Amino acid sequence: MPQTSDADRTHRLVPSPAGRTHLVEQGEGPLVLLVHGFPESWYSWRRQLPALAAAGYRAAALDVRGYGRSSKPGAVNAYGLRDLVADNVAAVEALGESSAVIVGHDWGATIAATSALLRPDVFRAVGLLSVPYTPPGGPKPSEVFAAMGGPEEFYVSYFQQPGRAEAEIEPDVRGWLGGFYAALSADTMPEPGAPDPHFVTRGGTLRERFPEGRLPHWLTEAELDVYAAEFERSGVTGALNRYRNMDRDWADLADHHGAPVHQPSLFLGGTRDASTTWLADAIEAYPRTLPGLTASHLLDGCGHWLQQERPDETNRHLIDWLRSLDA
Repeated sequence: MPQTSDADRTHRLVPSPAGRTHLVEQGEGPLVLLVHGFPESWYSWRRQLPALAAAGYRAAALDVRGYGRSSKPGAVNAYGLRDLVADNVAAVEALGESSAVIVGHDWGATIAATSALLRPDVFRAVGLLSVPYTPPGGPKPSEVFAAMGGPEEFYVSYFQQPGRAEAEIEPDVRGWLGGFYAALSADTMPEPGAPDPHFVTRGGTLRERFPEGRLPHWLTEAELDVYAAEFERSGVTGALNRYRNMDRDWADLADHHGAPVHQPSLFLGGTRDASTTWLADAIEAYPRTLPGLTASHLLDGCGHWLQQERPDETNRHLIDWLRSLDA
């Protein structure tokens, strides 16, 4: 298991079904696996790793398959949720543990919830940031997203077509990432009534609606450099392939349609995050879909990048919840 150290953090490459998973860990104690979303990396948890370590936990933030220094299979269908769950299980085993708490943000929340659903023997509790749990099932995802845009196109549909988003992003990865982060951050997102950056004009690009020349308060130029370097090295296709598997996941998880997650769970959302507000009905359904929910908080005035926009508040809620699991 190759490893290098970075101050108090340890970088590891551990075996996975795809080849390898890169992860960064800090601390000792019960294992907490941290799963990022799009378009991010392990680095999105940089403010949680030391806090969790100081609280007595072994925190491990991974690069999801297709990102950073983790393996990037060429086949689009190698990025299904079942594959990503298998990667998470392999990471826990490679770290010498038999169980872990799993916490995810954005796509990572869906990956974390599915990990808890499929492998309750490994994942004893699950924390979800920004994206509420919705059980598998319902209408076919591509049909739902296609109907959302009206005269425009919803960003998920835009991402699902191989090559389109790559052509927009890869000529200027750094500029695109900075704009995307700003578009979904509470302090830099477009004003109410402005064109919504979740939608694309027919024949247009997402970037047309991003704020220009402004970074959100939580992101320095040097931190943006870190994110940009990862995607400039790896490309963005592996990350986008997660969107291109949504119909396949819908079919692959057919035997779990409507299934609740029973383990103890946490939900954190931002009141200015579309991922949370658009899925308000899913939050209302938690008594049925997350019967083990023990803590749920909406952070007032917070956007999408929860653990980076509000690290202290997020850390406090995470640690309080983790401690309650073993109380």
